[in-house]
Amino acid sequence: MTLDDLRVFVAVCEAGNLSAVARDLACSQPAVSQHVRRLERETGLVLLERLPRGVRPTGAGRVLLRAAADGIAGLDAALGRLDDLRRGVGGTVRIATGATTVRHFMAAGVAAFRARHPETALRFETAGSSRRCLEAVRSHRADLAWVTVGPPLEGVEQRPARELPWVLAVHVDDPLAGREAVTLDDLAGIRHIELPAHSTSRVHLETHLDRHGVRLASTTGVADWDTALLLAELGLGHAILPALPGWGAGTGDVRLVPVPGLPPLTAGWAARRFDALSPLALEFADTVVGRLAAA
Repeated sequence: MTLDDLRVFVAVCEAGNLSAVARDLACSQPAVSQHVRRLERETGLVLLERLPRGVRPTGAGRVLLRAAADGIAGLDAALGRLDDLRRGVGGTVRIATGATTVRHFMAAGVAAFRARHPETALRFETAGSSRRCLEAVRSHRADLAWVTVGPPLEGVEQRPARELPWVLAVHVDDPLAGREAVTLDDLAGIRHIELPAHSTSRVHLETHLDRHGVRLASTTGVADWDTALLLAELGLGHAILPALPGWGAGTGDVRLVPVPGLPPLTAGWAARRFDALSPLALEFADTVVGRLAAA
């Protein structure tokens, strides 16, 4: 069993087709099959199920696929760090974020870190949701991910950093705009601007509203918190949002009214193992959290 065998096996499982992998590797399909057959001989198990069009991993194949994919991704990440050392560059920190994370949570921390480490490469991957950010960490595409902290996830550690109370974003002319706070019962009559389906924040919100028998009527959906805020400012509905750093009580034509009946969200860092992060990645994470606390 060689590293090349495992790389080819992972590629075949991801592509679902031996000939496609052969084209990508500029080799013959029998050569690709030979890598897979060698793994099957050594494990004594059938790893691929042949289909009318392509292949897919068997149960045993999925076990090997998960281990091989994690191992190869970790090795590639380590080789990247070794290459940084060989070339004498300042290293790389890879961060997975949501659509609005850098602006609201990281701006001051990024600037402070860059001032101390001008030669370090910062690579930001916009993953669009906490779930995708966590997957980027699990697959070694990112060292760190800023996420809405959720239930424990195998293979990933999460560290809470900031609590985010909920607010109702409303147009200044809305009857609720003058309230000091709104109750959960008040939310039953709003024109709700929905957060992304299956996002951690939406699941958190709907779970707690369901416990109180509150059902929201919605005709509008958005992909991120900033868009929801903008639509509320335009008077197109009401948005229930976590109070992000820098928002205050609202400006212009929007007001942010506290919703104390909802437990706050928690945002923070995720990594495969914090004790295995590079010193630069740890420093970056600590700098972001420190600047948030000082804001």
